[in-house]
Amino acid sequence: MKKLILISLVALSAMLVSCNKKQKDADLSSNPFVNPSETYFSTPDFNAIKIEHYIPAFEEGMRQHDEEIANIVNQSEPATFENTIEALEKSGVVLKRVSNVFYALSSADTNDDLIKIGDEIAPKLATHFSNISLNEKLFQRIKTVYDSGMEGLDDEAKRVTKLYYDDFVRNGALLNKEGKEKLAKIDEEIAKLVNDFGNRLNNASNEPLYFSKEQVEGLSDADLKKASEGAEADGKSGQYKISLENTTQQPCLAYIKNRDTRKAIFEASIHRCDKGGANDTQDIIKRIAVLRAEKANLLGYNNFAEWSLSDALAQKPENAIGLLTRLATMAKDKIAAEQKEIEDYAKKTEGADFKLEAWDWSYFAEQLRKEKYGVDEATLSQYFQVDSVLVNGVFFAANKMYGLTFAPNTNVPVYNKDVTAWDVMDKNGEKIALFFFDPFSRPSKSGGAWMSNFVEQSFLLNQKPVIYNVCNNPKPAEGKPALISWDNVETMFHEFGHALHGIFANQKYPYVSGTNVPRDFVEMPSQFNEHAATDPEVFAHYARHYQTGELMPQDLQDKMKRAQKFNQSYPLAENLAASLLDFAWHTLSVEEANAVASVADFQKASLEKYDVCYDAIPPRYGSTYFRHIWSNGYAAGYYAYLWTEALCHDIYQTMVNRGGLTAQNGQAFRDAILSRGNSADLMQLFEVYTGHKEVDLNPLLEARGLK
Repeated sequence: MKKLILISLVALSAMLVSCNKKQKDADLSSNPFVNPSETYFSTPDFNAIKIEHYIPAFEEGMRQHDEEIANIVNQSEPATFENTIEALEKSGVVLKRVSNVFYALSSADTNDDLIKIGDEIAPKLATHFSNISLNEKLFQRIKTVYDSGMEGLDDEAKRVTKLYYDDFVRNGALLNKEGKEKLAKIDEEIAKLVNDFGNRLNNASNEPLYFSKEQVEGLSDADLKKASEGAEADGKSGQYKISLENTTQQPCLAYIKNRDTRKAIFEASIHRCDKGGANDTQDIIKRIAVLRAEKANLLGYNNFAEWSLSDALAQKPENAIGLLTRLATMAKDKIAAEQKEIEDYAKKTEGADFKLEAWDWSYFAEQLRKEKYGVDEATLSQYFQVDSVLVNGVFFAANKMYGLTFAPNTNVPVYNKDVTAWDVMDKNGEKIALFFFDPFSRPSKSGGAWMSNFVEQSFLLNQKPVIYNVCNNPKPAEGKPALISWDNVETMFHEFGHALHGIFANQKYPYVSGTNVPRDFVEMPSQFNEHAATDPEVFAHYARHYQTGELMPQDLQDKMKRAQKFNQSYPLAENLAASLLDFAWHTLSVEEANAVASVADFQKASLEKYDVCYDAIPPRYGSTYFRHIWSNGYAAGYYAYLWTEALCHDIYQTMVNRGGLTAQNGQAFRDAILSRGNSADLMQLFEVYTGHKEVDLNPLLEARGLK
């Protein structure tokens, strides 16, 4: 009897397993990530994607990826480029597909469900990729190809092989078993902390501030209407809602007259994650700093910055810090002079004892700008309407320089009603990319602006690029025009520079396609494209009054150009401070990182050490809300913005010397750099294009008003 019962239980168990497998297979067959329907440009089918699809797709994606890796390492044939490196390039398709969508929405249009999924999946993904990077058999096959299997390969294949080898070594392939296990645990804990940091910062940044109308006097009618509607929606009728943006300084501080209000907003910004409670990030970042230092030591480096820059153009932190401190020294007198000028101006109305504070700088700088140059952001913004900037500015410049044309595509599903999709045609009419534009801020979106891919260009995978730009332009009140500041105009051109880098990608292998370049090069094309915003022909095409359609008057253009170099020490100083603060955290030894007791004290001491500690100019991001370095992949890499700005100005000056932003020069730039991805040594590409073995800093200094 017992035997029969046992047999029956076994049979029942088998039936249940069979049923569960059939149910799982059925679920996966309808999962748009695992079994996607054929879509235009292989773009994600946002109409079909549901929240319940993510976890099964991640799990199946990791399972398939593991199986593909096992097939590579367990084959009997000797390692070759085709059966090892190229096979790796073809692996993980499902995992990439779901990851690309999930992390795009987690930043651009998140919700509680996505946050929960991120909490669950982050450590699993960290373990998954750690297991791959520490797979001894896989590394030995890569090493075999690297050591003796590259004969007859083309230059791109050779570079891909070298980058794979270097990347595996950097990620612990040469460690012993004990070291690999320790590294895996470190990576898993970091992944959890990074995810937690991002969630806490999002929550803290979304904590609204409410004021009376008198307290926010100075805001434009449109901003007042938006603030009133925001408060009304929160059940705060009669009040005005101010939401925090990503950076330390807040745009509204340039206009609010009430000093106490400005101080309250500024302090809410700078203390958003250091007040204790559920959204405090201090313990998280201290722990991440320790773990990163431990990881670097384990891999044979003195600190995390050394490890991070080992595959960067800067090569080592001393080189990057040297550039930053030189700029800081050169800018010091200019910073002091501009601060004195603004403080002296404020004393005319505020009294002889007035001291300029961080929450005052933007307001009085804006008042002085109006008086000195007769121009203010509210007046300028009437000529910068989002749709016109995009179509008549960003797209027009791409046509002028590269021959691209753009057509709206309303048939492609999008992830949010604010998003638009555009077909991108080359000069011969061929459709070469699909572009998504997400212009407006919303509570579900992280601060800042960025570019990424839903689909990455690759001839090997027969993929054309599907690219998106995300911005945080203020969304206008219902029925009002979407007018933006000059800073946001430049941001739109900047992010589309990244998009061009991806659109022009011309690689066989995704590993080196498009923007898959070191951090201290990836910002060069984007910063270069900002120059197009001020090109006279481009500017005349988009800078038109939102009501009359008339071009910005020449006298206002002249005032704007003169005003552009006004107050330039502030953005430089806050950027230098943030970049050096990043290095301060990531050049710590394990012992030093463990010894950090107070985040605030450490930050102050670090800024003083590098002589960039200004009471009136805090870092662009404070330690506790520095998303770039704690959760956005820029650890020991925030310097890249200034480093690549130097590259960009040098390249731009080279183009100016050859006739400016012409179609001929655009094609040459596309051929030499924009289309090359990471398929060749990037400093060699720079040298070939400019003729300079070292970056000329003079164009950067001139652009920053330091010469």
